[in-house]
Amino acid sequence: MAINPPVLPPLPRLPVAVPRSGVSSDARRALRQLLGDVDRGLTVAFRDGADASVLARRRSESVDRMVAHVWTACLGEVDNAALFAVGGYGRGLLFPYSDVDLLALVDAPEPARLRALEQFFATLWDIGLKVGHAVRELAHCRELASSDATVFTSLLDARRLVGDPAFDATLRAIIDDPQLWPPADYLAARLAERDARHARYDDTAYNLEPNIKDGPGGLRTLDSLRWLGRRLAHAGGFEDMQIEGLLDPAERTSLCEAESTLRRYRYALHLEAGRPEERLLFDYQRALAARLGFEDEHEKNLGVEQFMQGYYRAASQVERLGVQVAERFVEMLEPPGDEEPVGTDFVRYGRRLAARDPELFMRRPAALVEIFIARLDVPGVVGFSADSMRRIHQATAVHEAMLATDPDALAAFLRLLRRGAPAVDALWRMNRHGLLAAILPAFGKVFGRMQYDLFHVYTVDEHTLRVLRNMARFADPAAKRDFALGCEIWADMPKPEILLLSALLHDIAKGRGGDHSVLGEEEARAFCTRLELSRGDVERVAWLVRWHLLMSTTAQRQDITDPEVVQRFAEKVENRERLGQLYLLTVADVIGTSPRLWNAWKDRLLADLYHATRYALSRDVDLPRDAGERVQECAEYALALLMDQGVAEADVERVWADFPQLSFLRHRPEQIAWQTTAILRAGGAVPLVAVHPMSVRGSTELFVCTPDRDGLFATVTAMLDRLRFSVMEARILSSPKGMAMDTFLLLESDSQQPASAARADELQQRLQRALAQSTGVQPGKRTMSRHQRHFQTAPKISFDDAGDRTQLALVGTDRPGLLAAVAQVILEAGARVHDARIATFGERVEDFFLLSDRHNAPLDQALRDRLLHALLERIGPSKD
Repeated sequence: MAINPPVLPPLPRLPVAVPRSGVSSDARRALRQLLGDVDRGLTVAFRDGADASVLARRRSESVDRMVAHVWTACLGEVDNAALFAVGGYGRGLLFPYSDVDLLALVDAPEPARLRALEQFFATLWDIGLKVGHAVRELAHCRELASSDATVFTSLLDARRLVGDPAFDATLRAIIDDPQLWPPADYLAARLAERDARHARYDDTAYNLEPNIKDGPGGLRTLDSLRWLGRRLAHAGGFEDMQIEGLLDPAERTSLCEAESTLRRYRYALHLEAGRPEERLLFDYQRALAARLGFEDEHEKNLGVEQFMQGYYRAASQVERLGVQVAERFVEMLEPPGDEEPVGTDFVRYGRRLAARDPELFMRRPAALVEIFIARLDVPGVVGFSADSMRRIHQATAVHEAMLATDPDALAAFLRLLRRGAPAVDALWRMNRHGLLAAILPAFGKVFGRMQYDLFHVYTVDEHTLRVLRNMARFADPAAKRDFALGCEIWADMPKPEILLLSALLHDIAKGRGGDHSVLGEEEARAFCTRLELSRGDVERVAWLVRWHLLMSTTAQRQDITDPEVVQRFAEKVENRERLGQLYLLTVADVIGTSPRLWNAWKDRLLADLYHATRYALSRDVDLPRDAGERVQECAEYALALLMDQGVAEADVERVWADFPQLSFLRHRPEQIAWQTTAILRAGGAVPLVAVHPMSVRGSTELFVCTPDRDGLFATVTAMLDRLRFSVMEARILSSPKGMAMDTFLLLESDSQQPASAARADELQQRLQRALAQSTGVQPGKRTMSRHQRHFQTAPKISFDDAGDRTQLALVGTDRPGLLAAVAQVILEAGARVHDARIATFGERVEDFFLLSDRHNAPLDQALRDRLLHALLERIGPSKD
């Protein structure tokens, strides 16, 4: 059954303008009505599936008629002025809320002419057009164009709408003047503008809220290619650029298809936002996905993720080809240099590498990988020749179906990986050329794969490449200052290909549904087998992919000061080599997920787990040490530290007489010594509040010692929230004499860094005053950010028996003041907090509390139900 094509609204039929009569109020109302009719008709046509480019051109044509009508009515037929459309409007495209950019060129304008122009522009605004305009004399226009590449570029798109035709030739003379922006200068200016623009958008097309117009890989990149083609090769369109050899047919098709997608998304975004919005904000992404027909497949492949993947794939194609075509322009303006042989198959021309035989890649697919290896061996090479880049693309497309199984190509790929850290740059470049996805087809499936949360700030493929780059940093001696342990471990790793493969494959199964670690293990084992790794190496990579989250989850969700936790982790890891590999992968993964996730506390946490596990593996025992032995060892070490500071042993013993035994199990000797010193200095005064700005745990440590009372935890967390501190860990202990001895590890909420000395003093004084009062501190009213509001989900809350305590588990999305709110609810429900384990993963929190009732008994069912209801009421997604 045939489907009727969308119906475009007709071009507006306007009455013949009466010259210089102006536009009456009735005529203005009629024009506003006509413009509204056109826009409504275009919206319906877009909803019915019309092409966005066709609609943008129809809107431009409609506005052309209105603008010409108003010009004639205000200025009449003039021979010394003309009106030009510039910008996107000059290219004949107007999206629903695009600016109507106009340039009026005049010869020595008289006051009457200027008044008529003012009336003209005011009328356009009055009928509903958002006009950007400039009025210039020709000499001034030329002067501006000669000094500003942006002004010169705007003239390249200039299109006369109405007025004296003689201005066409005059404007053309400015554009074609070889003295104005010679090709080399213009290319340098445009590349500088590109780099500055990309820097404003984090230099990547993979932002969570990308800018369709100006971001990397956006529509501006396509415009820039046309401008460069026009100025450097007299080829202003992709068809002309193909004729000139700057694009091959496949590249031209890719650019056109990507442009069609970006224009469709931009058109829909304008309609959804109701304004000239160019960023795919979270506010619009779900609605846009629904508007464009994307539906949820399953919870690991949401419609919004498919929608964003369409954007990322298009933007990536534009960014990749934009860089390559710009390189071709650079090469076009550079002398080629003398030919120098590079091995048997390649030659060097100046700073560029090329295949000796133009048919090499078609004849021998393994050479596609080998040229990237050769590039590593030739200093001073910045890239490949334009012809070689094109032939790499062509051969990759031809051989794509067999590269993943070609023994020679896979052997070359393995040789590349065995280069270690330098291979990472080659892998990044191979991805740019589409070769990485051809060798590893599963990587092509995660290309542009968005994960709709605030934890993963990059698409899966971009994240993977960043993890690889982070891995390579461990081989750089300059990185020892930031990653001393990582650099030390890397230096002892005998097979770097194991680490690079684990990084490349760790998220390869994202978006398929199910556990991506389990599915990824299968993918890793299959790919490594095709690479003909030894059976042992295959299993090493597969294990790292399967358990790549093990170390971070153990460190953040469990008490790594507990030898039993360390022992279980050690039994899973089995040996020191695997421990080192897992540590490197974990650190690279955390930093590659989001720069904000890495901080001194997390660095210290993972390092502590690594060292504790390394010690456990070297002791060759099956059972953890007896608790009494651990208490004695910690106490002896802490006593030695205190005596070195001149503290008398008798004073230490007096303080420790009221220390709970768990303190020596839960804390390091350095922490015990610091807490003891604080108590001695206080001389028995309570409440005692001590703050260590930078503790041994890589965070700010807060120690509170005061008579225990209900609501103490709620008061402390409320004050911490008011002062904008994030709680990374909490230890709630009670002494034999009823003193609360609570320890909190903190980071600044905004920077996720330890507190400065001044902030530590502020915290100490504010909390000291608060605890001295009989009334508690209420949590402050905190609002969620725009991003957080879009990712709020109902928390998952469960209760479990834990001996004489009840464990409350809370998993959900983070929000300002969450811990303080939870603490207040627990207090109001009539429960007591005895321990807290706080873990935050981006926007996701996983917090665990050990609770009792007011009589220190486990929570009964009624109290559990009351607490559950109150928590859902207070911290559910509808609350702000």
